[in-house]
Amino acid sequence: MNDKLYRKNVGLIVLNEQNQLLICRRKDQQTWQFPQGGIDAGESTKIAAYRELLEEVGILKKDVSIIKESLHWYQYDLPDKYQQRSDVMKKFKGQTQKWFLLKAKTKLTINLLNEVPQEFVAYKWVSFWYPLSHIVSFKKEVYLSVLNEFLATYIDVAND
Repeated sequence: MNDKLYRKNVGLIVLNEQNQLLICRRKDQQTWQFPQGGIDAGESTKIAAYRELLEEVGILKKDVSIIKESLHWYQYDLPDKYQQRSDVMKKFKGQTQKWFLLKAKTKLTINLLNEVPQEFVAYKWVSFWYPLSHIVSFKKEVYLSVLNEFLATYIDVAND
């Protein structure tokens, strides 16, 4: 993989107290996704994960625990129409992502207004496999792979 063609990014799967997953609907779209965001220069993946969690959905680091980090990076190519939407993404073919599974330590309050411009306009808590039928098609393979990687950990957490 040519790192210069893929923007480094973190993906976040957040579990609430009932072990449901947080998904969000992007502004001006009908599809849903997990929170995710770019890694700043010199920033570790964990620091980026906590920063993006706060920026995109208003969750504080103290309110969650990382229970699993993906073993490797996942990547996807962005279709041309999505590359043109954002100045940040124009120079990239797609994104390469390190994924995190996080568990709420307390009842979470979601705030979609932390980021300007606002990225998400709605959120909901869903079952484990639900996101696969509600995301844009170009992310489906990554989501399936990440969910499969995290499945055993999810089952352990849900049975505790």
